[in-house]
Amino acid sequence: MPPSSSSAAVFLSFQLLGLVLFCSFLHGHAAAAIRHHTFVVEEAPYTRLCSTKNIMTINGNFPGETLHVHRGDTLIVHVVNRSPHNITIHWHGVNQPRYPWADGPEYITQCPIQPGGKFSQKVIFTTEEGTLWWHAHSEWTRATVYGAIVVYPKKGHAYPFPKPHADLPIIFGEWWKQDIFELFDDFRRSGGDPLVSHAITINGQPGDRYNCSRQDMFKLAVDQGKTYLLRLINAAMQDILFFSIAGHQLTVVGTDGTYTKPFKSDYITISPGQTIDVLLRADHPIAASYYMAAKFYSSARAAVNLNTTTALLHYTTNNTTTTTPTAAAANFSAVSLPATADTNASVAFTARFRSLADKKHPVDVPQKADTNLYFTLSMNAVPCPAGATCAGPNGARLAASVNNVSLVLPTSMDVLGAYYRGIGGVYGDDFPSNPPVSFDFTNLTIPAVDRTPATGNQVRVLEYNSSVELVFQGTNLLGGVDHPMHLHGTNFYVVGWGFGNFDRAKDANKTYNLVDPPFQNTIAVPRNGWVAVRFKATNPGVWFMHCHLERHASWGMGMTFIVKNGKGPNDKMLPPPSDMPPC
Repeated sequence: MPPSSSSAAVFLSFQLLGLVLFCSFLHGHAAAAIRHHTFVVEEAPYTRLCSTKNIMTINGNFPGETLHVHRGDTLIVHVVNRSPHNITIHWHGVNQPRYPWADGPEYITQCPIQPGGKFSQKVIFTTEEGTLWWHAHSEWTRATVYGAIVVYPKKGHAYPFPKPHADLPIIFGEWWKQDIFELFDDFRRSGGDPLVSHAITINGQPGDRYNCSRQDMFKLAVDQGKTYLLRLINAAMQDILFFSIAGHQLTVVGTDGTYTKPFKSDYITISPGQTIDVLLRADHPIAASYYMAAKFYSSARAAVNLNTTTALLHYTTNNTTTTTPTAAAANFSAVSLPATADTNASVAFTARFRSLADKKHPVDVPQKADTNLYFTLSMNAVPCPAGATCAGPNGARLAASVNNVSLVLPTSMDVLGAYYRGIGGVYGDDFPSNPPVSFDFTNLTIPAVDRTPATGNQVRVLEYNSSVELVFQGTNLLGGVDHPMHLHGTNFYVVGWGFGNFDRAKDANKTYNLVDPPFQNTIAVPRNGWVAVRFKATNPGVWFMHCHLERHASWGMGMTFIVKNGKGPNDKMLPPPSDMPPC
């Protein structure tokens, strides 16, 4: 049973206990710093593609500011909502040990920060190192509310590769000319697909391949002979991206706040929610500019933004630009990007990730699992309400599900608050461990009866310290598509993947990597394929898991884990702060 409080005195005692436990936690991280930031949520006018609109921002900036920390630091971010809309902020990839209260997903771990409200969020960094990011987690506000988190090694510690000359976030996003709140309301009301974005962006700029955007390009100046660490972040709302720099090979060294065995590639495949660290060696002639470019990868979606976003890489000598950094000096045809629907290119890149698995960066892959979960990921259709007109397939409404359950968020209280205080009626605890109905999930033809999901807000309870294997199974319902799945509260080891239906006897026994699998928080499940991940449930609390394609999450492709408390004093969830936003 979760802890609860029935009086102000008891609640205060929990607050004091939380302070004692948190001080004890920090005592073991004595060298770590506590840093404070203020995030003012406010609307600001921005112009892109010759169109101006008000957008949600943090401190008026788009993209938002980059947060710099060292491994083991703690941030206190004071979020003040001066906008006319609700907001929450999620620290993507920060595991928040025993402290889900500041994790951020709306109505899962908190109620939204309402206009005029504020919330001081404690962001606890422990083992994360590399690149993470923060973003809004309330409806579609993350379309413009996002920024990078740079996690440096502990002071006195080094990178597992030669120190770069400099490092820089490269954040991919999307831009709509339409107001994002109107867009959200329109597609939720119609039951159809949302409007395709008008542009992809690099660090907030669409680049010169779009009409009325020739001057809106991000430009990166480098010195010949030096090496740069580019921190790639896919903050796009809707699709996986291919990225490349003309003439330059990139060396991948990390993903999702962990380091990897280095490998070289001419292009990058990066999923929404994912971060990838790459080294760029500036070893080309200085009398030229070079295009940086990104475009959508789409295995099945008919409606997709087929344009390519661009930025410019140019060389300097003695800090002076040798040529005018314009597109005229660059050769776009030199950019090596796979075809839009090249599934082989997408999965071939992702399959190359391996953990360092050395003495300084050990892995702890569960060799056996005592909890086995098999989750199908599906696009669905639900009947149109009587008297309404719906824009989904055959006049229905589009939906999405995990194990045929389409998530409906509560609105009166968040799941974490209900769990902690023992309040019933907010969620159920019987989320299925396996698909309720078994069929040929990747068959080209699936009966219509299998398209309609159940709806609800069910959680899956995990015992503390249990070893979990979770197999994500894509289905071909409504044609199928890739699903970048993100788990809050813990990273997982990606131990295997493949196409078709998962076959434990064949796939688990013959293809799993239990030696040096990558340690990630977001993994793309390929269209009509599967991915197997393993993790230990050692972070007590309430943790959301969902597809990071925003339309899929909005349609219900998400669920919640509750990890129970352990027996020791350091194995229990910490109490809530005093300023949790009210519903």
